[in-house]
Amino acid sequence: MIIPRKPQSSEAVADHYDELDPFYREIWGEHVHHGLWTTGRETVDQAVEALIAHLADALALAPAQHVCDVGCGYGATAEWLVRHHGVRVTGVTLSAAQLRRAEQRADGLPGLHFRRQDWLANTFENGAFDHVIAIESSEHMPDKQRFFDEAYRTLKPGGRLAVCAWLARDRPPRWEERLLLEPICREGRLPGMGTEAEYRVWAGKAGFSVDGFEDLSRRVRRTWSLCAGRVATKLLTRSDYRRYLLDARSKNRVFALSLPRIWLAYLTGSMRYGFLTAHKVPDRA
Repeated sequence: MIIPRKPQSSEAVADHYDELDPFYREIWGEHVHHGLWTTGRETVDQAVEALIAHLADALALAPAQHVCDVGCGYGATAEWLVRHHGVRVTGVTLSAAQLRRAEQRADGLPGLHFRRQDWLANTFENGAFDHVIAIESSEHMPDKQRFFDEAYRTLKPGGRLAVCAWLARDRPPRWEERLLLEPICREGRLPGMGTEAEYRVWAGKAGFSVDGFEDLSRRVRRTWSLCAGRVATKLLTRSDYRRYLLDARSKNRVFALSLPRIWLAYLTGSMRYGFLTAHKVPDRA
């Protein structure tokens, strides 16, 4: 696993999303995750929703099932699942800014609930959910094994887990680790970036049976060229963006450096985007 030189805490993750909240929403929108392109002609909105639809299809969601969205962001993914599949969704986030936005979605929409809570110290009962999903949130957790353990504990027997995650390639060259992967972790507030093999091991140790794994790297990497282009445009046209980057008090301005790093990491293959699905073995309940 890639470990940043400076340890990243849950508090640092929450501060990252709180401070960058207006920039995230302006640059990428309400879905704080990659898009999934098939033809390359999809709009950003179509691509981000395609990723959710891909996950939902893999889980075979059924109406009235209860889903936990771990690291729910602004709640847009949870809302999409409620409206398109008739499920109930409980979303959790560390960010106060994200929670405020998410709670606006829940107003008047039955089956949609949010709370500010650390997944690694959650208060959900055993067997509370039919499905647990984590779209680009497991990377922010310092204890990956506990992430899987809590997913297993809170799932019903036979319940399914779906994880979309930023992954490091197996045994990256030293230069990739030093110039790309370690800075991405440090600048993006990731306590660690695992590999596919490590995710499989963590899932298995928790008691899961892994159903499948897809490498979606080529289909999602366009996200970062679009993000970099939008940020460049904002810097040229918006003084508030320039002020933020030049202000030494802006604790998370360093993340701007990760935009080209992530794009290059995908191009070189040093970073991968993995989609893992697994289920809770009934006889281990």
